[in-house]
Amino acid sequence: MTALPPPLSSSPPASGPAVRTPARLTPIDTFRGLTILEVVAHHASGMALRQAEAGSTTYELLLILNRTLHFAVPAFVFLSAVVLTRSLLKRFDPGRYFWRRLTRGAWPYLLWSALYIGWYVWTGQRTPDTLTDPARWRDWLLYGKASFHLYFLLVALEVYVVLPFLLPLARRKPSITAALLIGLAVQLGLYLLNREVLRLPFPASTVLWYALPIVLGVAVGSRLEEFQAWWRKRRLLLLPLLVAAYALYLPVALAYAGGTPVTPVVYSGLSWTYTALVALTLLGLAYRLERGPDWLRRGVATIGTVSLQIYLIHPAVLQLLERRGFPDGRPIGLLLTTALYALIALALPALLGRLLLGTKVGTFLFGR
Repeated sequence: MTALPPPLSSSPPASGPAVRTPARLTPIDTFRGLTILEVVAHHASGMALRQAEAGSTTYELLLILNRTLHFAVPAFVFLSAVVLTRSLLKRFDPGRYFWRRLTRGAWPYLLWSALYIGWYVWTGQRTPDTLTDPARWRDWLLYGKASFHLYFLLVALEVYVVLPFLLPLARRKPSITAALLIGLAVQLGLYLLNREVLRLPFPASTVLWYALPIVLGVAVGSRLEEFQAWWRKRRLLLLPLLVAAYALYLPVALAYAGGTPVTPVVYSGLSWTYTALVALTLLGLAYRLERGPDWLRRGVATIGTVSLQIYLIHPAVLQLLERRGFPDGRPIGLLLTTALYALIALALPALLGRLLLGTKVGTFLFGR
């Protein structure tokens, strides 16, 4: 795994962004809501960076925000492992499991890859001759490159395949703390395997890059009833650890985003540690919001029920809004316009997703 993820593209969606229509809103929905809010903010900040003057205070602050919000895919992979581990521990019917993964995962990936391939040509971001280039199709479909955000759906498909093989581990109910440490060691081992042997061209578009959130998610999924007590007991250690990891990660991430050479294994290791701790913190926060203001809990969780729709649609909305332009003048105009565009890119897909929940059109477009 010598390649690094693109500096200013999202590490966005990911169950990853999954849709649910539960009888009541749950902390899982809240986790999804929190994470999809991060995805939209991350992409909106990347859009604003293209408009800000390089080297200005506004640019530097946006860059810090953008790198801070670079945790969505590991968080969604973690949640996928949590949710599916719990489901598989209750009952594992291979035929039903893989059929649901095919219809809910593979179909949306292929459909939205095709839609975005057409979108980029139609909007002039790619030339029509790319449609007849076999190498481009290989990268689009095998590495999730049809659009910058679709690689999450490909990673999710690979996670679906891997998780049944981790059931023996899940049945042993591994310690969450041990899973954090073992997962990091496994992640490093896979990194070295790729660097020395596999040499995949886009390792961050494969499941190998997410061993840590998978192992951690399996442990949490097998002990979800105990998670709140575990989090309350260890948060006074984990939160300072998160702050320390962030303090080490951010300068390296900013250097990489700015084009300064960094040591790949150092950047990747800090990123894995930071994002894993963020995932645990988000789940702890999701449970904490259960005791918070009802309007806040319900609002975030409701957004979470249509996180997949938001994830899939919002990049196209942001691209259209960016073409509309930004006001000239002071940075405040750029920031306010970016916030407005982010709100539109969040609200429109969310409203569409809610309208289509439970309909045949919704099932066709989003697999559920």
